[in-house]
Amino acid sequence: MKPIYAVLALALAGTCAPAARAQISIDEVNARQTPVRFSDPVKFDSVDADYFSPAKYRAERAAIRKERNFLEFGGGLLGSLTSYNDSWRATSGGDNAMAVIANFNLHHTFTKERFFIETKFDLKFGYNRMDVETEDAAGNTLSNGVWFKNQDEFSVSTAPAYKLPRNWSLASNIKFRSQIANGYVSRTSQTPDARKSTFMAPGYLDVSLGFTWTSPKPKFPVKVNLSPIALSAVFVESGQVRRNTWDDKPGWDAYGLAGPNKTSKYEGGSSIQIDFDRTFFKGVLRYRTTLFSFYGWITSASQKNKYSGYRDYRQALDQWAALENPDPTLKPQLTIHPTVRWENKIDIKATKYLTTNFSFQLYYNRAQNTSVQTETLLSVGLTYTFKNK
Repeated sequence: MKPIYAVLALALAGTCAPAARAQISIDEVNARQTPVRFSDPVKFDSVDADYFSPAKYRAERAAIRKERNFLEFGGGLLGSLTSYNDSWRATSGGDNAMAVIANFNLHHTFTKERFFIETKFDLKFGYNRMDVETEDAAGNTLSNGVWFKNQDEFSVSTAPAYKLPRNWSLASNIKFRSQIANGYVSRTSQTPDARKSTFMAPGYLDVSLGFTWTSPKPKFPVKVNLSPIALSAVFVESGQVRRNTWDDKPGWDAYGLAGPNKTSKYEGGSSIQIDFDRTFFKGVLRYRTTLFSFYGWITSASQKNKYSGYRDYRQALDQWAALENPDPTLKPQLTIHPTVRWENKIDIKATKYLTTNFSFQLYYNRAQNTSVQTETLLSVGLTYTFKNK
């Protein structure tokens, strides 16, 4: 057979043969399946974006308080002692003396945006002990040590303000000052009949409303308060002080009251106050000064029977008081003069706790005294000052 016939025969046989198929059942496939498990070890927890931290909140509040608040307080104890024995005094003279002065001051300023309020408290209190000579019933001279005060004044003030452009602010100032212990005419006469001052006798209240200019230069820290509307009040609550007499005047007249039954006096007018506070030489020296003046022009405009001269006023007042039934509406009045109070303080630090203090105070109030009153004090002692910033 030829080869070509053999090929044709094979092709014909393949065409005629039945188709071959592979048969696999579903059960056989399922029987061979292996289960697959997926595991995820990562755990997911929901996180709140507004998470609150008490520690962070306290720290933020503390920072805000420190930024808004300035606090300074300090105190000191000053004193001196002089002592002589009998032989020294018999030969050279001299008196045993002791002086103790305590002072305390507090300064706080709260600031929030344009609003701020400044509060101050100052206290000065001191006593002296000196020998005084007295006589007993038999006429013998006795020497005794007597305590009497040489410093006694406290003042508290608050000044809210609202900042305006160009270093100005709309401000109000309220200040009250008085004393703590009794004051007497002399150190040898410490009886109720010789008392000339006590707590709220006198007491002074100054209220003002106006504008304050603050210097922007740190080397010239001056503040000027101009108050077109101001009130000045004097209180003498002690009837004993109003009745007692010293310097040929009863107490009610010495403090400028209208009569012995009056406990207060009010005057309306204007005031000005200038403050300066600066340290030099890295805090070694500190100088503070306050100048305050009040003029009661509103009250003066409504006065009747006014006398500008003090002698003429005293003569007219004595004549009016000598009348059998004096008319209160015709009582002579002294023309209101401006009152001036100028305080100066210089602190020189030798060490952190040892300080030399020098203070000078000038006071003029014609209703109380026709002369200018001055006070000077130089002392060395222990002091401490704290500042939060």
